[in-house]
Amino acid sequence: VGHGPSPSSSIPGAEKREKQYRAHQGFEDRHGGVTGAHTYFYADEAKCDQRMETFLRCIDASSGSSDDGFSAIKLTALARPQFLVRFSEVLVKWRRFFHQMAAEEGQAGRAMLDTKLEVEKLQEALANLGIASKAESQLWFTGENLGTSGTVDLLDWNSLFDSRAKLSRPLLIPNRKTGQLEPLLSRFSEEEELQMKRVLQRMDVLAKRAMEKGVRLMVDAEQSYFQPAISRLTVETQRRFNKSQPIIYNTYQCYLKEAYNNVTGDMELSRREGWHFGTKLVRGAYMEQERERAAQMGYEDPINPTYEKTNEMYHRCLNYVLEEIKHSRKASVMVASHNEDTVKFTLRRMMELGIHPSDKKVCFGQLLGMCDQITFPLGQAGFPVYKYVPYGPVNEVLPYLSRRAQENRGFMQRANRERDLLWKEVKRRLLTGKLFS
Repeated sequence: VGHGPSPSSSIPGAEKREKQYRAHQGFEDRHGGVTGAHTYFYADEAKCDQRMETFLRCIDASSGSSDDGFSAIKLTALARPQFLVRFSEVLVKWRRFFHQMAAEEGQAGRAMLDTKLEVEKLQEALANLGIASKAESQLWFTGENLGTSGTVDLLDWNSLFDSRAKLSRPLLIPNRKTGQLEPLLSRFSEEEELQMKRVLQRMDVLAKRAMEKGVRLMVDAEQSYFQPAISRLTVETQRRFNKSQPIIYNTYQCYLKEAYNNVTGDMELSRREGWHFGTKLVRGAYMEQERERAAQMGYEDPINPTYEKTNEMYHRCLNYVLEEIKHSRKASVMVASHNEDTVKFTLRRMMELGIHPSDKKVCFGQLLGMCDQITFPLGQAGFPVYKYVPYGPVNEVLPYLSRRAQENRGFMQRANRERDLLWKEVKRRLLTGKLFS
C-alpha cells in the first residue's frame, strides 16, 4: 500500500459523485423546480419544533381515523437542509474512502456486500497513510463485534464511523485530488453536532407518539443530496423502535441508480442487528431538479436513464423485500405505486412465495382521488391498502397533485374502461332484476 492515493488507484467518477453532496446555494435550501413534493425552508429551531407539533397532530389524526394507520414526515421540516447536505457529504466521503481502499486491493466492481477488507491489511493501510496507528485503529474494533471474521465490509465500516470519538485527534482521510490528508469532519461544526442531536430528539418524540397511538411512521425520501443523511437518521430511529415490530418505515426511491444497493445494505443491517425492516418503495418525485443540479455542478446524473429502467429497479427491490418476508417474517413493505403492472407483479410474487394478505406484511398505497380502480379491488380482495392524503395551502398542494395527474394520464383510459364496465354491470342487473345481488 502506498502513502497516498495515486491516479492509477482512483475510482472513476468518485470526484463527480462527491460534488453531489456539496452545499449549493441555488438548491440546498429551496424547492424551486420541484413539482413532485414540497421541501421545507429552514428558518430556526423554533420553526422545526412547530412542524414537529404539526406532525404529532397528524399522528393523532391517523390513529383516530383507522387501525394500523400511517403518518408521513419529512426531515427537511425537522432539520436545517444545509446540515443534511453536509452530513450527507461526510457519510459519502467515509463510504468513498472504503471503496478507494477496496479498489487498491483489487476489489473494484464487486457487489457492495461482497467487498471486504482484511482487518490486518486495513490496519496497515491506515498506518501507512498516516491516518491511525495500529494501536489507534485497534480501538475502533474494541467493544464492537467487528473484524471477528478477519474482514470488514461496508456495513462494518459505516458502524466504525461513530468510533471517531475514540480518537485523540481529528480523523484525517486522503483527498483523492491532492493526495493530501484532510479532516473528515472539516465541515462539521459544534452547531451541526447539536443539530444532529436535535433532529434525533424530534424523531424520538414522533416515534414514541406513533408507538403509543398504534401508528406507523413513514420517513419520506427527498432529494439525493439530502438522502444519505435522511436514511442514516431513519436507520438510527429504526434501531431503537423496530425491535419487535416495524414502527418506522424508510422510503427508497427506485428512480435512483443506487436504489438496490441502498435497500440491500439496510436490509442486511437489520438482519445483523435483529430489528424489523420497514420500507416504502416509490419511484421518485425530484427528477427535473436532480438533473438540473447534476448538470450545473458537473456530477453524474443519479437518476436512471429511462422509465423502463426505473420499473426494473422497482421490481428488483420489491422482489428482494418480498423474499425476505418469506424467509424471515421480519420485513414489511408498502408498495406505493399507481402502476398497474407493479401491483400485478406484487400480487403474483406474493402468491408464488405464499405471502397471504392477512399477514399484513405487504400493503399498498395510492393517492386519494387517484387510481381508485386499483385501490378498491385491492381492498375488496382483502389486501391492506391505504390512501395517501396530501394537504396544505392550495398553492403548495396543487403542483404536487398536478405532477401526479401528469404521471397518471395513461391510467385515465383504464379508469374510463373501469367506469364503462361498471355501467354495463348496472344495466345487466337492472334488466335481470338482480340489482342488489
